[in-house]
Amino acid sequence: MKRLIYALPGNEDFADLLALRGNWERRPLMVHRFPDGESLVTVAEPEPDAEALLVCTLNHPDPKLLPLLMAADTLHELGAVRVILVAPYLAYMRQDVRFHPGEAVSSRILAGLLDAHFDTVITIEPHLHRHASLAEAGLRHGFVASAAPAIAAWISNHVRDPVIIGPDEESRQWATQIAHLIRVPVAIASKQRNDDAHVTVRLPNEVGALCKHRTPVLVDDIISSGHTMTECTHQLARLGLHPPLCVAVHGLLGATARERILAAGAVRIVTTNSIDCPYARIDISGSLAEAIDAIDHRPHPAAHSSAA
Repeated sequence: MKRLIYALPGNEDFADLLALRGNWERRPLMVHRFPDGESLVTVAEPEPDAEALLVCTLNHPDPKLLPLLMAADTLHELGAVRVILVAPYLAYMRQDVRFHPGEAVSSRILAGLLDAHFDTVITIEPHLHRHASLAEAGLRHGFVASAAPAIAAWISNHVRDPVIIGPDEESRQWATQIAHLIRVPVAIASKQRNDDAHVTVRLPNEVGALCKHRTPVLVDDIISSGHTMTECTHQLARLGLHPPLCVAVHGLLGATARERILAAGAVRIVTTNSIDCPYARIDISGSLAEAIDAIDHRPHPAAHSSAA
């Protein structure tokens, strides 16, 4: 099956990396915005037997979603045998329950929307807290690629004598996997979130001994406000340990997050290129290319309704 790659605006560099990894053909996709705010999406027509990969990372998702869905439906209508969303970052997964009366459960809403327009969705390390899988969140044909091998390789090549620290229980899966891959110690802190701007972190008792002659590497899936990384950095400083390196899969960093983390004493912030930001130094396109190739060995999803 011929595989074609289309990039939503802003995703061209990542799409080029994927195309190079898989030796797949890039095709043009244009989004024109009219003065009234509406969009016109135009795609290069696929061959009737081709599979179309739409590349769009979903940070700041709201302006991206409608053009993305229009592109998917247009590719189906023009004859693509399968349309796959490659979303290095998948938004809205953190609101996975109704915390207060009347709130929208955005994870299920977005999953249902994407599930209706794409045959398959592939992403890197989504924030699945209360959902055990993307399927449980509502993406029946959703697949998760791991960032751990790329992060582990980067740490191994750039950090001398690291010790991996997960800042909370949710980070355990990434921290332990990365530590196992490079065969270094790991410790997991506990965290209590008091509100959007305040967290309390407690480091485990063994951290002092583990980090005495090693470089602490704080590893989490997302850096957004930076409060968790900042508090962990403060706790390490209070113990008189080496300043940490802060590593995240997804760099959503808000306006003051970088300054907050570095002011606390962190030596550096590094993220993957799932989101284009100044700290993206770890390339995870290889993990996504492998996940795309693996689709060929999974059951083919039913024909998309809009392709009829």
